[in-house]
Amino acid sequence: MDAPGLGGLNWAVIIIYLLATLGIGVWFTKRASGGTEEFFKASGRIPAWAAGFSIYATTLSAITYMSTPEQAFLADWSYAAGNIAIFAIVPLLVIFYIPFFRKLDVTTAYEYLEERFGPSIRVLGSVLFVLFHIGRVAIVIYLPTLAISSVTDINPALVAGAVGVLSVVYTFLGGIEGVIWSDVVQGIILLVGAAVILVFGVMAIDGGLVTVAADAAADDKFISADNWKFGGAAAAIPIVFLGSVFNNLHQYTASQDVVQRYQTTDSPKSTARSLIVNGFLALLTIPLFYGIGTVLYSFYQHSEALPEGFNTSALVPYFAVTALPAGVSGLLIAAIFAAAQSTISSSLNSISACVTVDIRDRFFPPKDGRPRTGVGFSRAVIVIVGALSVGVALYLSATDQAQTWDLFLSITGLFGVPLAGVFALGIFTKRANTSGVLAGLLLGAALAWVVQEQAGLTPFAVSTVAFIGAMVFGYLISLLTGAMQRGRGDHDVLPLTIYGKRSAYTRRVPTEPARETAASVASSLAVSADSALTNGSAPADPGAASANNDKYDK
Repeated sequence: MDAPGLGGLNWAVIIIYLLATLGIGVWFTKRASGGTEEFFKASGRIPAWAAGFSIYATTLSAITYMSTPEQAFLADWSYAAGNIAIFAIVPLLVIFYIPFFRKLDVTTAYEYLEERFGPSIRVLGSVLFVLFHIGRVAIVIYLPTLAISSVTDINPALVAGAVGVLSVVYTFLGGIEGVIWSDVVQGIILLVGAAVILVFGVMAIDGGLVTVAADAAADDKFISADNWKFGGAAAAIPIVFLGSVFNNLHQYTASQDVVQRYQTTDSPKSTARSLIVNGFLALLTIPLFYGIGTVLYSFYQHSEALPEGFNTSALVPYFAVTALPAGVSGLLIAAIFAAAQSTISSSLNSISACVTVDIRDRFFPPKDGRPRTGVGFSRAVIVIVGALSVGVALYLSATDQAQTWDLFLSITGLFGVPLAGVFALGIFTKRANTSGVLAGLLLGAALAWVVQEQAGLTPFAVSTVAFIGAMVFGYLISLLTGAMQRGRGDHDVLPLTIYGKRSAYTRRVPTEPARETAASVASSLAVSADSALTNGSAPADPGAASANNDKYDK
């Protein structure tokens, strides 16, 4: 199949989009240079709707932009249960998770893990995130590059450079604020692009929506009775939904790229509103992206046939460059770039936050005791990780080593859902301890690996096994090791669980790790005592009136 050319007008649209995203990064450069509080949290001034758009754009990568229509094209809409799962967990996040991230005023999600379980679990969670997202960035650059270059005359290295290098530049310049506002623009572009494909596809079919609906009904392209059966050829919706709940719990509670957005708004209520916005956008994705797959199925049944041996992963860009008018197809390629760049920039800024806050600031504080104010180190991390990821993407493109890299992603990714189980153990139980959750994380990942390799279960079933396995193993081993260690600790973790959600808590790892002044300590203790009297609980000072963790295990 000869790759069609894009033409001057399409190139102009793509270049204007790329320059616009670069301009956003330049616009926020000065603010982002004000310190790590600005660079990673934007000092909490992001509007709720913009944070919600950013979460949505971050979680919808270019791979999803192309694979979701492909799923509907090849099969049906059963995977849409995963989008419903996103909306379904919003109340759970708002009621049970957000209060703890906001109470601790964390920069990274893994700061909660240290307060609850100690530094080893924090470092493990942070390092796993960094490793997985280095690989994820490379794949998010590589796969869209492969798909677009297979149906256009664009050089793969040019695609990878445009997507990867520009993402590094505007993330480097604008910090999280630049990333979020770029996400807003990119989110709008990708939604408009999807709507354009949908409209043009329907208009190109004789009979329009009537023909599309008839074809889909005749060939079970929506939802059929088979989708509610277990063990059949069709995907079982209950398993898809349940597995997606656990996958999304990982992304929304244990993955830094999403959790970081919770701190960019000015209050917990604003964070809750941002999640609601994101939930509605996830629901909007269903008719848009699954609708594209169904419309293109009907289009290629009636209007023309796909080339022999065509790779359906490139379905969306192929339709864009062969069936849409000049300029419009450029918008669609820009939308795929947007979906890729929103994910890449979020991962880069979040990786930088983990390396800076969880590693450098936590374990290598300044010798003079003064908190750091510069962001040079954080920006250097972005450049190094970005260059590494672009290099790996180009290597994969040149040597066709995707299977090896996919193996790396599957190994590191197996720890993602079990890590969500660790967060759940910390929040929903009082008995979970360091030994237990570490064992639960490892055993949950091992169990997921076994059932994935030996039982041949779907990815959604594997996620379910991974989460439940981490929870069960973690809790049981915590009971066993807790009984052996009773009386050894004096750190009160009750305010970090749902049983003490309204109780104040004094961090044992200060926000400024280099030094906490006596005045701030006294202020924190006073707040803790007042809250304790109000709530009828003991003061939360870990060094004075706190009780043993095991005190609450009765």
